[in-house]
Amino acid sequence: MSNATPPGWYPDAAAPGTDRWWDGTAWTAHTRPAAAPQAFGPPEPVATAPQDFRLSGPATTASGDGGNAAGRGTTRIVALAVAGLVVVGAAVTGAVLLGRDDDGRRPEAGPSGSVAPTTTVTDTPSPTGSPAEDDPKVLVDQLNGITLPIPDGWEKPDRTVEPVLTMRTVNSYACPGSSSDFCYHGTVTSRIASATDITSAEKLAEHDIATAADGAYEKNLVGNRIHGGITSHKVLDSASVSVAGRAGHQVRWRVETGKGPGGYVQSLVFPSTIGTESLIIVRYAFDAGPDGPPLSLMDTITKAIRPIGDSATSGGAGSSIAP
Repeated sequence: MSNATPPGWYPDAAAPGTDRWWDGTAWTAHTRPAAAPQAFGPPEPVATAPQDFRLSGPATTASGDGGNAAGRGTTRIVALAVAGLVVVGAAVTGAVLLGRDDDGRRPEAGPSGSVAPTTTVTDTPSPTGSPAEDDPKVLVDQLNGITLPIPDGWEKPDRTVEPVLTMRTVNSYACPGSSSDFCYHGTVTSRIASATDITSAEKLAEHDIATAADGAYEKNLVGNRIHGGITSHKVLDSASVSVAGRAGHQVRWRVETGKGPGGYVQSLVFPSTIGTESLIIVRYAFDAGPDGPPLSLMDTITKAIRPIGDSATSGGAGSSIAP
């Protein structure tokens, strides 16, 4: 990664008082009210010994040196005030430095059509800030505000070829159409719908399923036909479904391939639980045959998707489902 700006919330220059999500490569449609800056105040007053204040003059100390005591009190107040200014100045300087990139620049969201900062991203973006993000049994999609349970025998890899949140079966095998490539019996990804004007979950699911099938069983990202390509498909399901309390839609295909047993693919689309409620696409790809995951696992994962922070399930943290 070369001077890459990490994913996160940054001030939107086109909408003062608003933060916009930078996914590591481009600005997204997700916004939120800007976080209020931490208030800095003067240091707490320092308790001093009670004094006998009189209208006739300064308080008298036990030694009778009233004038020197008053002078020392004034010196202490000035010292505390100076120390307070130093602390505030250091905090402000730290906030400015933390907000800058390695090259001294800070990402700033511009209006639609503006050019995003140039970055080189090689790793899959990792969501941060969620208590469940380190749980090996939970895939946290912080950008879209959801969690997905990771089945037994599955993992969330640190790096993937495609820069989207991914979970997959632990065991891999040589792809039937390309011995130099590795395939997985089951894969699930979560992504925000981009580069589309479709606002209907049903229409987007029907449109996305072909892309999902091609990515899983036609060609990989480098153009290799890892399963010999898709020879035919059959629609198994197209139905409305409730996901994380939102109305969504799913489309499922059975695909036949030139080599290997083929598989099942599904596009699940529903609104995000946060921000502008942009549509989320969760794609499933399960190998057919005895080595592939049971088809029912697709439904099990869908039913277990939760909003981050769901009080009934701790946002999915600690959940586990059988393969």
